[in-house]
Amino acid sequence: MHPDIGGYGPADLEVVAAFDIDARKVGRPVSEAIFAPPNCCYRIIDEVPEIPVPVQMAPVLDGVSPHMAHYPPEQTFVVAQAPPVDVAQVLKDTGAEVLLNYMPVGSEEAARYYAQCCLEAGVSFINCMPTFIVSDPGWAARFTAAGIPVVGDDVKSQLGATILHRTLVQLFQKRGLTVDRSYQLNVGGNTDFLNMLNRDRLATKKRSKTEAVSSLLPPDFEPNNLHVGPSDYVPWQKDNKVAFLRLEARGFGGFPMHLEMRLSVEDSPNSGGCMIDAVRCAKLARDRGIAGPLTSISAYTMKHPPEPMPDDEAARRVEEFIQGRRER
Repeated sequence: MHPDIGGYGPADLEVVAAFDIDARKVGRPVSEAIFAPPNCCYRIIDEVPEIPVPVQMAPVLDGVSPHMAHYPPEQTFVVAQAPPVDVAQVLKDTGAEVLLNYMPVGSEEAARYYAQCCLEAGVSFINCMPTFIVSDPGWAARFTAAGIPVVGDDVKSQLGATILHRTLVQLFQKRGLTVDRSYQLNVGGNTDFLNMLNRDRLATKKRSKTEAVSSLLPPDFEPNNLHVGPSDYVPWQKDNKVAFLRLEARGFGGFPMHLEMRLSVEDSPNSGGCMIDAVRCAKLARDRGIAGPLTSISAYTMKHPPEPMPDDEAARRVEEFIQGRRER
């Protein structure tokens, strides 16, 4: 979303390490592995320049929900029978500076494992999933003490259901309407939605998506009048995500106003622009010797940042950070 951040462009990012657990990806170069099943992402291009970096076997930990074993291999994970590498050591050996954590929702143990590896290797951690690490004061203090800038938690899309929902709520309020009830329902057909059929893995995801909206509502807003969360898995939708939004509000004299909206978007690439910005902001912070949670870019690109703020304020503070007028 920013062609230039502190002199760094998108083309300055270099992949130096990659981790997965799927037999169709482990051991293959990144430029091949990204097209292997169960990837069903919209293809921006059919071929990419060779990236010889091999995908290495990661510890499985709690990264694979047991229910996913009951689905066809083209829809689910096929765990490789290979010994896991020492992720922290790989990060050190490859000279990695920033790690993106895109573990499946509910992988609490695995997310914390990668955060710990980053602490050991001196690598900036960008937490794209809803395990609360960067927004957790304990973890934040550890990264600050280690001198490592971090960004999180739970990535927003460039323009997805959460940012749209937030914008609508803010618009209603700016126009003097009282929001009484609202919901956001999402369906999709990629492994993220298949994974989330296990409702036991959804506690932090539901909290993250709900608080992204509720943080903009009055403190006395009735919690039962806001429902935000994934709803179902439709295999033939593949990477296409469909979001249904409804807001019920009152205007002048209490007149009722109801808004319903349907958003259809390719899910996976929708966070790409956000992450290219987040990586470069983390690199800029490293260059400047800034440590700990980067509050502006976290609020701009994440659903559950350490310091929630309206999106227009987050965008303004990111610009100030890039220009060096704010520390974070």
